[in-house]
Parts: sequence; structure tokens; C-alpha cells
Amino acid sequence: MARSCEVCGKGPVHGHQISHAHNVSSRVWYPNVQRFKVVVGKTRRRMKVCTRCLRSGKIVKAVS
Repeated sequence: MARSCEVCGKGPVHGHQISHAHNVSSRVWYPNVQRFKVVVGKTRRRMKVCTRCLRSGKIVKAVS
């Protein structure tokens, strides 16, 4: 999936947007996914990581 985190697997969530008049239409919430150079083992990889994983320290950013 294009807009998903490669660490935790968080992806788009579908639901309904409901107006004050109760008109219902479908919508999508996307996770805040950024591309980072990440240290995996002894190698550096470019990964798509959500900001929750970045903030919680699940990954180590590579020094560029």
C-alpha cells in the first residue's frame, strides 16, 4: 500500500463524513507518513515511516 507505514503497518482508514444536516459521504483518513533514511541493522534504507513510529523511537534516523 502506498500510504502506509513500513514499521507498524498503519494505513488509510475509511469512514463517513457526516454534515450537520446528516448528509453522509465517504471519506478517508491518511496517516502522516514521511520518507526517511533509516538505519536497519548495519545498512541504511529509505523507508516510509509514520510520525508516531518516528516519535516513539522505533526507528533510528541515518546521519546524512
